[in-house]
Amino acid sequence: MKLRKSATALAITAVLAVTATACGSGSDEGAKNDGKITIGIKFDQPGVGLKTPDGKYEGFDVDVATYVAKELGYEAKDIEWKQAPSAERENLIANGDVDFVVASYSITDERKQKVDFAGPYFLAHQDLLVRADDSSIKDAKDLNSKKLCSVTGSTSAQNVRNDFAPQADLQEMGGYSECLTGLENKAVDALTTDDSILAGYASQKDHQGKFKLAGLNLSDENYGIGLKKGDTELQGDINKAIEKMVEDGSWEKAVKANFGPAGYKNEPAPKITETS
Repeated sequence: MKLRKSATALAITAVLAVTATACGSGSDEGAKNDGKITIGIKFDQPGVGLKTPDGKYEGFDVDVATYVAKELGYEAKDIEWKQAPSAERENLIANGDVDFVVASYSITDERKQKVDFAGPYFLAHQDLLVRADDSSIKDAKDLNSKKLCSVTGSTSAQNVRNDFAPQADLQEMGGYSECLTGLENKAVDALTTDDSILAGYASQKDHQGKFKLAGLNLSDENYGIGLKKGDTELQGDINKAIEKMVEDGSWEKAVKANFGPAGYKNEPAPKITETS
């Protein structure tokens, strides 16, 4: 799939459309969403991917996706954002519901059996978010016999159970916001996912002072941009866009804008590894 849009391509598409109409054909193969591009993001991750109450989209992943789309020839107004919950990302890509996914999507060998990735474009680490007044959880092993929350389809909670706390009582929710509500109400004892996501939640005005990060680097999470398997041309175009974003300073600017308020200390931009 080649998504890069150019004046020449648009002109050719217009000619083909006229020709098809003259021939009585109803096919619109080759034109996708009338010059639009559909990108899957999270809608409920402050600092990463968030749909605000007024219908706007913000976060580091949104900034990355917008930059990549522009390099492919699409302005911000051409982007159609689609919610991409963790458990649905592979299906959205495989079914063609999105052109690609930028949704705190960690690159794993298991996922690469179903989709391809471009990137990585960010390196996060798995951590725990606990209540600010909870001093009982200082290490991942302290989660044994405690209620640990994460979202359905995420690898984070399984990592904890497999490697650190096999007796943790895993509670899987549809979204991180549900886990956060459970944490605040003491229905669960900890929320686990990437530190970037946790920092985004902890820095929200309504949450400041209520929660804290445990400060544990439980894993390395290389965020990649998910796309349909075998689309090497799109993979290459996205990789070039990521490299350009890093080189021209836009990547660092986006990191500081979205994570800086939480005092989050990010890793440098990772090297591109997903190539064909």
